[in-house]
Amino acid sequence: MPRIDAEHFLKDLNDLRQIGKYRTGVHRPTYSPQDMESRRWLMERMAEIGLEPSIDGIGNVYGRHRGPGPHLLVGSHIESQNYAGWLDGALGVVAGLALARAGLPVDVAAFADEEGHFEGGFLSSRSIIGELSEEEIDRSRSRNDGAGVPTRRKFTAATTGAHIRVSNACSGLSRSILH
Repeated sequence: MPRIDAEHFLKDLNDLRQIGKYRTGVHRPTYSPQDMESRRWLMERMAEIGLEPSIDGIGNVYGRHRGPGPHLLVGSHIESQNYAGWLDGALGVVAGLALARAGLPVDVAAFADEEGHFEGGFLSSRSIIGELSEEEIDRSRSRNDGAGVPTRRKFTAATTGAHIRVSNACSGLSRSILH
């Protein structure tokens, strides 16, 4: 029976907590430098345990198990509300890493903007199930910066020079995950 390495699980949680640490919580708003650093950190952990990491056109991070399916998809989000709790979302993503590290056939996901920093609500969750159009992404604006920066522009700016290679557009990747 596979065993979860509790020590490594807690280390991952605490390492992730350091990215955007603020008092007793974290500050990692969607597409902020802290959020993008946490996405890079996650992709590195995924690669270390043998998952195939990628990030899609809206910022969802996926770690795909390389073995035959079926696979269980486990995850949540790693961005945060402004000055928020450090386990919200992160616990589900790091739990997915722990399951994959234990050798279980798990794909791990960290969805982008589940905290609603951008108009439209649950953009990345809706993207993964194919319910988000390119037009809606283009209409969506930031709720936090006072200028209403378009979602796509904010994501492009966040990934430019961030050493993150974005895979295909979100809608195409969504269909490949579900089929």
